[in-house]
Amino acid sequence: MKDLLERLIDFRDKRDWKKYHTPKDLAISISLEANELLENFQWKSSEEAVEANFENIKDELADVVIYALLMSDVLGIELEEAIRNKIRKNEIKYPVSKAFGSNKKYDEL
Repeated sequence: MKDLLERLIDFRDKRDWKKYHTPKDLAISISLEANELLENFQWKSSEEAVEANFENIKDELADVVIYALLMSDVLGIELEEAIRNKIRKNEIKYPVSKAFGSNKKYDEL
């Protein structure tokens, strides 16, 4: 991930775009790109959407991750560490003994 982030920062900085990458604007961009990803699935089953829009789904998912990586950099968040911490929190909220095979939220288990 470190190499990807460095490449993204290099891309951004060569274009003088850092001034536009505030936490607010990056959060908005994540949401917008996530909605563009979601649009690929509208009015289709998951299978139909993936079959019809696979390349666009890959691009939109990449956009979401790109903006998340850039936001983590701007905020000084070590994203790999944050993900590991979130997994640990989720393991507590969703113990296997209660969550296995269930789609219920943690407060409903």
